[in-house]
Amino acid sequence: MKNMPEFNKVSKNLLQVMPYQYPGKNINVCIETDEFTCLCPWTGLPDYAHITVNYIPNKVVVELKSFKMYLQSYRMVGMVHESVVNNIKQDLYSVLKTKNLTVELKFKIRGGITTTVSASSNSKVK
Repeated sequence: MKNMPEFNKVSKNLLQVMPYQYPGKNINVCIETDEFTCLCPWTGLPDYAHITVNYIPNKVVVELKSFKMYLQSYRMVGMVHESVVNNIKQDLYSVLKTKNLTVELKFKIRGGITTTVSASSNSKVK
């Protein structure tokens, strides 16, 4: 299969876009999945999260299969939660150039603690 993720490195090049057919019309695109995982950089144990991405497209939208492959590229990467959310936001913004973008990850309980991290940007902030 073309454009398969390498599970040991984040692959921004997996993200593909499609033209937004209604430029100038603001809509909210919400993408959610419970199938996000990465590794704790200290223990190597898996971290699981529910990810929600909300954005207002400008000229393009993300192709969903490519987004799924992109998320899978985090699978064997050791990264702290705050870095994960900022990395996803930065990668999405760089290919979409959205009017507004919010990425939120709700990490599952580990050691009795859950973590929710989010990052936002708009057209004035990169």
